[in-house]
Amino acid sequence: MSRFDLVVANGILVDGTGAPARPGELAIAGGRIAALGAPGELAPHAARTLDARGGAIAPGFIDIHTHYDAQVFWDRMLSISPWHGVTTVVVGNCGFGVAPTRPADRDLVLRTLEQVEGMSLGALRAGLGPAWPFESFGEFLGAIEARGTAIHVGSFVGHTPVRTYVMGAEACEREATEDEIAQMRALVAGALRDGALGFATSKAPTHVGYDGKPVPSRFAARAEIDALAGCLAEAGRGVLQCTIGGGLFFDEMESIARAIGRPVTWTALLGSAFGPTGHRGVLDRMQKLQEEGVRVLPQVTCRTLQVEFDWNNPLPFNAVSAFRPFLEADRAGRLALLADRGFRDTVREHLGGGLLFQNLSGAALSFFPPDAALVERTLGELARARGGDALDAAFDLGIESDLAARFRLAVLNYDESITAELIAHRAAVLGLSDAGAHASQLCDAGLATDLLGRWVRDKGVLSLEEAVRRLTSEPADLLALRDRGRLAAGHAADVTVFDPATVACGPLRRVRDFPAGADRLVADAHGVRAVLVEGTLIREDGRDVVDASGPLPGRVLRGS
Repeated sequence: MSRFDLVVANGILVDGTGAPARPGELAIAGGRIAALGAPGELAPHAARTLDARGGAIAPGFIDIHTHYDAQVFWDRMLSISPWHGVTTVVVGNCGFGVAPTRPADRDLVLRTLEQVEGMSLGALRAGLGPAWPFESFGEFLGAIEARGTAIHVGSFVGHTPVRTYVMGAEACEREATEDEIAQMRALVAGALRDGALGFATSKAPTHVGYDGKPVPSRFAARAEIDALAGCLAEAGRGVLQCTIGGGLFFDEMESIARAIGRPVTWTALLGSAFGPTGHRGVLDRMQKLQEEGVRVLPQVTCRTLQVEFDWNNPLPFNAVSAFRPFLEADRAGRLALLADRGFRDTVREHLGGGLLFQNLSGAALSFFPPDAALVERTLGELARARGGDALDAAFDLGIESDLAARFRLAVLNYDESITAELIAHRAAVLGLSDAGAHASQLCDAGLATDLLGRWVRDKGVLSLEEAVRRLTSEPADLLALRDRGRLAAGHAADVTVFDPATVACGPLRRVRDFPAGADRLVADAHGVRAVLVEGTLIREDGRDVVDASGPLPGRVLRGS
């Protein structure tokens, strides 16, 4: 009788700890890693063998920053993360999510996600349906569990749905009373008992919701954030995830981390955001805090923050105060404002000489139905041919296409020398794939394959072993997922097999496979040979090998 259900053979073990890679085999029994062995040692005792063909055998990758909160209810495969070797995702980031939500507030929550996370409102309404299978946070996790997923899902409880649950539409209007804060504390504490991995919030000025209003968490006073973060201290576990902004910056995060004694991870430390060398001072400060036992960890990414936007959802302009009338306008009103010279001048004045205005000239026109010949020309080139500047060109093209023109804009993290410093620094953690968000505007779910291909193999910024550690045991330790992130006997058999010589994230392509016919950007993975979730093979050689409508091996990972 075979000792093992499956042995992954003929590969190189990269165990997630940072230890040197070595030739070997990995045996699986009952969904767990049963043994690691030398080449040829375990395969004779297996019911079946998976040939790694000389590839790297690594723990499944863990993505700590996604927004699949809604997509999980229409896409049990959670595409496209598994394509790129990801076996665990965390949702609820930036304080957003769909639970807890009262039935009367569902549309408020969806309209917020539509704006702040660039999600199609039609897809959200069709995908979640008229009768959501949950109201409370615990019911939300239970509903995911009942549906089943191909990969594992963990979740933060988000400040914005909690605030909306207590305050309704007034969550976007004012600070909370003491009684309302007490109600929110009860919700957060209950969510932690039900399995939330932590609490998430945002003060980012770019986080603008429906009708151009700041999202609910941005109205929270410091006392409210302290009270809700304090639930982590009382529970003795969990992570505070926050997106920084006025009132929640370095001093505040340090103060909160010291008070609650729990890790704080923030979004995001991106190249150029703090000037050409400003990131170094930030990293030094974070490292010093961590050496003192105060775990404040910036999230970094190897991907250029590149956005495709149109004037129906002008994400890069959401935080520009002069753009508020545009965000509040209907279609006809938006067309009128784009044509209005006074509005153009006001927006230009507010942009000043900032990065957004500077980067507009390099933005490419990625979709333009009136004249496909103009596609891939930059706004700078088009402005020179037409007269005016890049802002004029973008506005004119929007009018000429009835708002359909799309533009691809590199917003941040485009200086590769800075990116190299960020991803190599031990004080930072990898995050901000944003998988599931801004689906028609960007796609960074391929962060892992991009890291392994471009930054490990091509540029040599990280060793293979260190890159795998950053993708596996480091996020597992941060989230206290104690049986994940390492190839070790007794751990969950979440395994990714990839070819270090060919692994890469492919170019973006647009597909139309979301509910209500909504489109999204996807990127194929290259060199990912196999993905196993608790011993079940879900992907092999670039294709799904499980029935998306049948039993799936993913679990809801609840905080212990």
